[in-house]
Amino acid sequence: MLNRVLNMFRIPDLRNKILFTLFIIAVYRLGAFIPAPYVDTDAVQLMRDQANTSGGILGFVQLFSGGALTQFAIFALGIMPYITASIIMQILGVVIPRIEQWQQQGAVGQRKITQWTRYLTVGIALLQSTSFAFLFHSGALVGGIDLLPNFTVWAVFVVVLTLTTGTALLMWMGELITQRGIGNGMSLLIFTSVVSALPAQITAVRANNGNDALVGFIVVAVILMVCIVFVEQGQRRIPVQFAKRVVGRRMYGGQSTYIPLKVNQSGVIPIIFASSVLYLPTLIGAAMPDGGIGRTIKDFVNDHLTYPTSPVYMFFYGLMIIGFAYFYTAITFDPVKQADTIRKQGGFIPGIRPGVQTERYLAKILSRITLPGALFIASVALVPSILVAVTIGTDVDAGSGGGAFNFAFGGISLLIAVGVALETMKQIDSQLMMRNYEGFLK
Repeated sequence: MLNRVLNMFRIPDLRNKILFTLFIIAVYRLGAFIPAPYVDTDAVQLMRDQANTSGGILGFVQLFSGGALTQFAIFALGIMPYITASIIMQILGVVIPRIEQWQQQGAVGQRKITQWTRYLTVGIALLQSTSFAFLFHSGALVGGIDLLPNFTVWAVFVVVLTLTTGTALLMWMGELITQRGIGNGMSLLIFTSVVSALPAQITAVRANNGNDALVGFIVVAVILMVCIVFVEQGQRRIPVQFAKRVVGRRMYGGQSTYIPLKVNQSGVIPIIFASSVLYLPTLIGAAMPDGGIGRTIKDFVNDHLTYPTSPVYMFFYGLMIIGFAYFYTAITFDPVKQADTIRKQGGFIPGIRPGVQTERYLAKILSRITLPGALFIASVALVPSILVAVTIGTDVDAGSGGGAFNFAFGGISLLIAVGVALETMKQIDSQLMMRNYEGFLK
C-alpha cells in the first residue's frame, strides 16, 4: 500500500494535481476560521459550544460549512447555496423547455447551465446571508445569543457582502480543483467540511455518553461504511447491442455495450432534501408567537421534529427519503430519452423491441432497483437515531448525543465521505493505470 501511495507522487502531472488540490483545501479551511466583520467573538464561542450539543437547522448547515457557520466566518455558508442551486436547475430542466434544450446540447448547453447555476448560487447566498444576519442578531437559532450587537444598516450590508463573496469564492475554488486538481472540486469541499467536523463530534459524543457508547457507535459506523461501499458499487448492467451498418466501404456498429444503472441512483440528495424539509418547521416554530396557535405549533415542533429519536421524526424522515429518492431518480434518468437515444444510434436491448417497449423495460428495471436503494439510504439515515434511542433513550435533549451522533456518524456524513472518497480514488487509480502503475482498486 505504501508503494502505491508513493506512486502517486512519482508522476509529476499527478503530483502537481494532488498538491494543488491540497493547497485549495488548506485555503478553504483557513477561511473557515476567519470571522466576518462586526461579529462578537465572545458570543461566537458561546454559539459554538451550543451547536456542538444541539441539532436542528444550525447543526445541519454547520455540517456543510465545516464548522465555519459557528465561527460566523467568511465561508460560513459553505457550499450549500451551490448544492441548492444545482438541484433547482436540475428540477427546472423538467419544467422549462429552454433548460431542457441546454441539457441536450452537450458541452455548449452545459456551459450555459453552469453559468446560470452560478447566478442562482449568488442569489441564494445573498438571501441566506441576509436571513442569518437577522436570525443571529435576534438569537432565534442560538438560544438568544446576539452575534451582531452593532446591528446597523452598514454592519448588515458588510456581513451580507462578506458571506456572499465567500460563497462565490468557494464556488470558484471548487471549479479550480475540477479543472486543475484531482476529483470533483465541489464534492471534495463538501467532503472536507464533513470530515473536519468529525473530531469535535466524536469528542462531544464521548463527553456526553461515555467511552462504551462511543465504541459502539464507531463499530456501527464501520459496518455502515462497508454496507455503503457495497451498495454504492452495485449496479444493474443492461446490455445494448448495436446493429451493423455499411457506410461507403466501411462497416460501423456491431459492438455491444451496457447501460449501468446504480442501485443508489440518487446518491445523498434524498437525505439532503428530507433534512431540509424537516428543518423548515424548526425555523417556522422559532418565529411563531408564544401564545395561541403559535404556542401549539411551537410545542409540537419542539416535542417531535427536533428530536432525532422521536418516532414521528423518524417516520417522516424515512418516508421523505424514499419519496425524494424516486423523485430525483426520475429527474436524472428519463427512460423515454434513453430509449430514444438508443433507437437513434441504431441500438437495441436483446429481446426487447426499440421504442415504446424499450422505454417500458427501462422504466420497470429502474423502479425495481430504486426501491432497495431508497430503503438502504433511509436505513443508513435512521440507524444512528434508532441506535441512540435504544442505547441512550428518547428522553435526551434535542440533539444531545442524538443530534451530534447523527451528524458525525450518520447518513449524510458517511454517504458523502464514502461516495466522494470512492470517486476520487477511481480518478487517481485511472491516472496510475494509464502510466502502467499498479492502482489502489482491485
